[in-house]
Amino acid sequence: MALDDSTLRYDHRRYGYDHDRYAWSMLAERPPITWPGGKPLAVWINVSLQFYPLNQRGVPFKVPNGMTMPYPDLRHFTLRDYGNRVGISRLLRAFDRAGVQATYAMNARLAERTPALVRRLVDQGAEILAHGWTMDHLHTSALARDEEAELVRRTVDTLRTLTGQPIRGWLSPARHQSWHTPDLLAEHGLAYCADWVNDDLPYPVATATGRLVNMPLATEIEDQFVMGQNLHSEDSWAEQVCDAFDYLLAEGTARGGRLFALSLHPWMVGQPHRIGALEAVLDHIMARRDRIWQAPAGDILDAYLARTAPTAGQGAT
Repeated sequence: MALDDSTLRYDHRRYGYDHDRYAWSMLAERPPITWPGGKPLAVWINVSLQFYPLNQRGVPFKVPNGMTMPYPDLRHFTLRDYGNRVGISRLLRAFDRAGVQATYAMNARLAERTPALVRRLVDQGAEILAHGWTMDHLHTSALARDEEAELVRRTVDTLRTLTGQPIRGWLSPARHQSWHTPDLLAEHGLAYCADWVNDDLPYPVATATGRLVNMPLATEIEDQFVMGQNLHSEDSWAEQVCDAFDYLLAEGTARGGRLFALSLHPWMVGQPHRIGALEAVLDHIMARRDRIWQAPAGDILDAYLARTAPTAGQGAT
């Protein structure tokens, strides 16, 4: 039987993408940009501060790095807790030693549970971005739009109240979104999102409610991805991070500015047998401080916007 003509007709079939969130844009074909001071590479160090509930729901899926054993899975619960009680202090000392300004993605429920940690970060002027309510509150299409909107509102309002900061950035738990998430982030005053990893520069995302920029936070060199999931050694992770940094610095110098983003987890890289690898990575990065611009995510966003002036619906420029 012959197929009806409508079978092969798809309204979004065209050159580039089959969606309208952002336009097709090859990195190599964009006008070159430079960062403040004429630097070819912006460096963003992001630390995820996370709360994994002991009685996780796992709906609609078990979040990566969550509880895996029958309740109560105290082994994994206390390991995640270790990062927020012990590992984070090692990271903060490493950052101070290297002269790094990190950005901190924080679950709102963790901020409620650890006011001393919030005060410590706020007092040192660190930028905090929203990392959802907990690691077990996932943003998926299983949520009605109103339910997800309330989850975003509660997360952002809680962090704004507890930190006194405007809270401009967002990183979804498990980096998972629904179809509505970008619209809801813009609707609640978020300026950037770090969920998507498909670029080496920020780029604008079209929403129905305002301007939003995607700040790509690399997964491939993330500590928990390389060491926790791929089971590579600490030395191998450090080598991969330094290789990525060196390549992007050279590419940014030759072809126009680039963004190097490193995602860290205190429960992983804050361990006593791993912190030395992080210190070596930071030393390698900051040894090139004459050629890089190391800054919090919000500052990098502002510099990008000042150089490109994108509007919602445009491709990355």
